[in-house]
Amino acid sequence: MPHTSSLSSPRNQPDVSESAVKLQRLVMGRSTDDSEKKISNRRVKDVEIGVPISYGTISFWLGRKASESQSHKWTVYVRGATNEDLSVVIRRAVFQLHPSFNNPMRVVDSPPFEISECGWGEFEIAITLYFHSDVCDKQLDLFHHLKLYPEEESGPQSTKKPVVVESYNEIVFPDPLDTFFARVKDHPAVIVPRLPASFNLPAPVPIENAKEKKRGDTKDHPLSQWFVNFSEADELLKLATARQQVQAHIVKLRRQLSVIDGLPRPLKPASDD
Repeated sequence: MPHTSSLSSPRNQPDVSESAVKLQRLVMGRSTDDSEKKISNRRVKDVEIGVPISYGTISFWLGRKASESQSHKWTVYVRGATNEDLSVVIRRAVFQLHPSFNNPMRVVDSPPFEISECGWGEFEIAITLYFHSDVCDKQLDLFHHLKLYPEEESGPQSTKKPVVVESYNEIVFPDPLDTFFARVKDHPAVIVPRLPASFNLPAPVPIENAKEKKRGDTKDHPLSQWFVNFSEADELLKLATARQQVQAHIVKLRRQLSVIDGLPRPLKPASDD
């Protein structure tokens, strides 16, 4: 399988065979149907909302319990890059497994967005994310290669040292609806610009059945000790935040320019002939 980069792992640490440390911005397009045209005046122009995510797999060799058809137990997941609750943005994740599995299409409608299985072979997993109606009506397709066996230089397999493969990306929503912006502007899972104080937002409306949903962050996840701590993630988040601040400043300047353009212009003094 192709590797985007390779990180060395200290002893007693998981075998990190792949880490997409370089931030990839996945920009979601806007819909163009009639319903979109009706709500176009409710969008916050020239603004982006960013959602940093990590997705990947953690696999454990079963050791003496391993059989020819079930040598490893593994989990595939999508999580917030800082382990925050992604259900504020994502409403459903669909994992497409190899056809040899029973019910290969697995649908997860609440966090944590993950599934666990046992098997012996490596294959590509398709992950499709669906968003809440005020976020985006288009799906996002991701692809991840399940890796069960460590690199040769990492030594023999161990039941205590899993193989971890994660990718780090930022989902970007340009010109978000004001309802979406108002709902997530203070949520730790997203990166939002600071709008001018004069900018009016509607009262935040919680997502459906929000009170019925269980805690969705992964900070106390049973596998959290194996999650990759991307060395550059903090800097990338700072850069993303700075970019959002620049966009907010652009919005403020454009509003000021629109006010100036609406003012009557002074008459030019008559020139002396």
